[in-house]
Amino acid sequence: MLLKEIKNIFHVELDGVYPKEEVDSFFYLMVEHYLGLERFVLALEPNTMVTKEEEQPLFEGLSQLKLHRPVQYILGVAHFMDMEFKVDENVLIPRPETEEVVRWILEQAKEHRGVLKILDIGTGSGCIAIALAKNLPNAEVYALDISSESLIVAEENAAKNGVSIEFIEKDILQTDKLYLNFDIIVSNPPYVRELEKKQMSANVTDHEPDQALFVPDDNPLLFYRKISEFATLHLNKGGCLYFEINQYLGKDTVQCMESFGFTELQLRKDMFGNDRMLKGKLV
Repeated sequence: MLLKEIKNIFHVELDGVYPKEEVDSFFYLMVEHYLGLERFVLALEPNTMVTKEEEQPLFEGLSQLKLHRPVQYILGVAHFMDMEFKVDENVLIPRPETEEVVRWILEQAKEHRGVLKILDIGTGSGCIAIALAKNLPNAEVYALDISSESLIVAEENAAKNGVSIEFIEKDILQTDKLYLNFDIIVSNPPYVRELEKKQMSANVTDHEPDQALFVPDDNPLLFYRKISEFATLHLNKGGCLYFEINQYLGKDTVQCMESFGFTELQLRKDMFGNDRMLKGKLV
């Protein structure tokens, strides 16, 4: 079959489910992943043929897309900070907004002299910890998560990207003390209220891990309070705590950090103009 004919089938089957541009993106991601053909090939060679064997993973992927399974889980990989990460249903799919948190930390970390100790809480796929370790050769990076399945994925990703990280399996809500102090603590904890669930697409709510996403409506800052308290015990003097936050709860999260004694708080917007990042210093 001609590759362009398969592209047309993708649109016939999926245009009522996803925007056309997203369908194009799905198709080209699969063609590159399964066939090793870059996007421009179809433009330069519109009559490219594929064999029945080559067609099979494309149509299998199409069937899963119709069930709202995220393309990253179908392919088993996601991209973050110019690196490739293994992902499956045990971990959240890394998102561009989280890259902005990492870049903010990298900006600040340039000022540090000597060994920089960093802890990533709720590491999931390991994307934050690994990106920091990759870009900060003077850093010792630790990563904590409640899920042993997530940590298996994160360990694979650390090896895949050539960095050394110490992984810790603990529930931060039940953890008061570790054996170390840190210069930076960072977390992208669960922050989506149950009331916001109906605004989310099925490919997120039906497939990504609930425990990494949702918090009770009546206690949405549960993790921010606990991590802020934990950070007061484990940050070195002058150390910083960075959060990715719920865009609707920026002021509330600022007040939460202030209540634990954090100063010089900075609330930043993401690329879409939403309150998404927060940093505080422990003096």
